[in-house]
Amino acid sequence: MPGSQKTLQELENAGKEPGLQIWRIENMELAPVGKTQHGSFFTGDSYIILNSKKSRSGSMTWDLHFWLGNESSQDERGAAAILTIQMDDKLGGFPVQYREVQGYESASFSGYFKKGIRYQKGGIASGFKHARTNVSDVKRLLHLKGRRIVRATEVEMSWKSFNQGDIFIVEVDNDIYQWNGSVSNRYERLKACEYVNMIKNEEKGGKGKIHLINEGEGIPQKMMKALAGTPADISPEIADDEPTKQVKKPATLYHVSSDTGKLVVKKVANAPFSQKDLLSGDCFIVDDGSNKIIMVWKGKQASVDERKGAMSNAVKFVSDHKYHPSTKIQCMAEGAESVLFTQFFKDWRKRDQAEGFGKAYSANKIAKIEKTKFDVKNLYEQPKFAAQHGMVDDGSGKVEVWRVEGSNRVPVSKNEYGRFYAGDCYLILYTYRPRGREEYIIYYWQGLESTKDEITASAFLATQLDDEYGQRPVQVRVVQGKEPSHMLSIFGGPLVITSGGYSKKAGKNVGVSDVALYQVRSTSSGGTKAIQMATSASALNSNDAFLLKNHSDCSVWVGKGANDLEVDTAKKIAGELTGNKSPKAIQEGSESADFWKILGGKKEYACSPRMQDLDSNPPRLFAISNAKGRVMVEEIPGDFTQSDLEADDVMMLDAWDQVFIWIGEGANNEEKREAPKLVKEYIEKDPRGRDPSCPIITIRMGAEPVTFTGFFPSWDMKLYEQRSSYADRMKKLTL
Repeated sequence: MPGSQKTLQELENAGKEPGLQIWRIENMELAPVGKTQHGSFFTGDSYIILNSKKSRSGSMTWDLHFWLGNESSQDERGAAAILTIQMDDKLGGFPVQYREVQGYESASFSGYFKKGIRYQKGGIASGFKHARTNVSDVKRLLHLKGRRIVRATEVEMSWKSFNQGDIFIVEVDNDIYQWNGSVSNRYERLKACEYVNMIKNEEKGGKGKIHLINEGEGIPQKMMKALAGTPADISPEIADDEPTKQVKKPATLYHVSSDTGKLVVKKVANAPFSQKDLLSGDCFIVDDGSNKIIMVWKGKQASVDERKGAMSNAVKFVSDHKYHPSTKIQCMAEGAESVLFTQFFKDWRKRDQAEGFGKAYSANKIAKIEKTKFDVKNLYEQPKFAAQHGMVDDGSGKVEVWRVEGSNRVPVSKNEYGRFYAGDCYLILYTYRPRGREEYIIYYWQGLESTKDEITASAFLATQLDDEYGQRPVQVRVVQGKEPSHMLSIFGGPLVITSGGYSKKAGKNVGVSDVALYQVRSTSSGGTKAIQMATSASALNSNDAFLLKNHSDCSVWVGKGANDLEVDTAKKIAGELTGNKSPKAIQEGSESADFWKILGGKKEYACSPRMQDLDSNPPRLFAISNAKGRVMVEEIPGDFTQSDLEADDVMMLDAWDQVFIWIGEGANNEEKREAPKLVKEYIEKDPRGRDPSCPIITIRMGAEPVTFTGFFPSWDMKLYEQRSSYADRMKKLTL
């Protein structure tokens, strides 16, 4: 039974702060995986992944996954299961547990790794170590699949590994070759190119050279030498898995008991179920095997053995029913049910649930999780602790900031640090001293309103700055809105992004208004950002706090779903922007006529009462596309943003009480024709027994109403005007 001091310490530190933590099973113990290696998994190993979230009410929730590589040993798989149970116990029994099988991961799991998932050969047992960053001595072949979340599998360095339908990456030292099969589509090629850039920037420190090769074009000699065989060995397209042609059965609820030592299951009902069917003294299984998922519910008064054996009982249930071994399994405790589970019950209600804009459900009378101060001493004594939290230090090092002007970098005044303009690009040099030696990070930040020339110059100047410091710094490209945790920590306060930018001709910032509206939103990692929005009432959102600046005066508008951190941050920014450290707080619903006048009059904004409790019934985004030759519906995993709305597709946003069909400008006629039928079928087959007359609203790209945009964080009205063509996006990625 694993239980060394090292593992006990890891269990003690798990889930105390929002964010993602990953451990590899090494010699039956927990070994933390650094953030730079998140998303990379050895096929001969097993892993534990914990995602800790703080809800808007301030309570903590957890998703706990154990991932099994196809070649991992039975001992490692067993250790992963046991350590998952121990971690679950440490967190009061309230994480939702998931069993993940290589290649068949759940949407929740895939959503953690927006940049893609990589499967690498080998594992701890064969002596393989984790991949290093900033290295050149690499030789490998990666097979890429997936339009939304790229999965990269390391395969044999041979032309026999290639096929015409997919994309392959050949790495030879600092040269990165992207080979596009003739049947692959342009969206896959674009996603693959983004993945290649991630390898270049994050693994090679920006020093790699990218080569794009389409099937049939000449092959560089260096690539030919690295691969066994010849291009004649390339296989035809390998079709993606076809949808199973089985009859869909309704989900079934079973009572589960193993008191006698033998698993006994008894059918209770078919979906939709009644919440009264669940008894606190027992365990139950929801069998949705037709959709390849099994869910286990553990009553809070069930015996210890039944609760600890819930996952193994589910695995046996899958085997007894002859379901595919990759069938997904979720396991959850009473009071911590997932949305996927509660959707099968009619009129599911959480304990103490309030109506309308009432207070969010306070689930965590659960396990007491105390916040621990980020101790910089721990970073130097335990380097893996630093990597785990994505923090090289506590952000107290030396900061220097330059703005990009033409082909030059110009120093920014220190009192302007942390204040960025969306029309500019910036370089940030961060210097810190781990164990007495100076180390460096170069962040080059690119505003969404900056020009192509400024974006190109920022990358060039970052490389130039890197050369000045002997190519020792780590370079990090940051696009507005995607700021990493460490960058948010180095300015000593919230990041403020204002519209406008510096004009060399005018010799000052232009496009900056004396009247401005800022949306203040806290991130899942605990940081805060304030982004200037259109000065219009339609930009308000009941989920957030907003700062309204009117010349030298300002006020804080408090949405009914805003949390204390967002309100406090808005007040702090008010002091920085206008000197008014005690701005007037305006509660949603108590606005004056003057307030609406400043915003150009009262208008409709995102204020649905349902949006205050996004934790209980979150919106879901789907892509409807025929890029692979047939119309398919694919859910966008993880937290979605406006950038997930792909212009070449039709998208579906399920907001529960209404469903939106979003039509991208490049969507084809078949996608447009099939989308309404698919959405109607989706509503009719929803296991929650939805009203078939649920409103279906069709909207077009660039004409989105606030009832749609309110479900996306910081919607940018100008994004589509600035959108580059496919050719320009590919060109930019291969610079």
